[in-house]
Amino acid sequence: MTFVTRISLQSGNRPALDRVVDRIRTTAERKGAELRGPHSAPPTDLSVPQYKTTGGDESRQFRSWDYTVYARQLEIVGHNDVARQVAEFEFPDGVHVEVELEQIEQMA
Repeated sequence: MTFVTRISLQSGNRPALDRVVDRIRTTAERKGAELRGPHSAPPTDLSVPQYKTTGGDESRQFRSWDYTVYARQLEIVGHNDVARQVAEFEFPDGVHVEVELEQIEQMA
């Protein structure tokens, strides 16, 4: 049985996200693991309204808070030790990480 570790990364700080992706890539290359990606999703632009009162009176608003979220996805095929090592990295505060493990059964 083979395991595929899918790592999804999101951040509003693109340089920090790219540093994390580069660190994962170099770790996988150094250990000889099969790495798929990074796959980039189009950036998501978000806008958050900011109200002057807690009642949500829409006539009394500050300017909306606008920001962009960048996303990358990588897959490590097999090499459970590399996947475990990557999952234990100390990630920057502004980078959201999700790790998903999928078991693939090979055809006999």
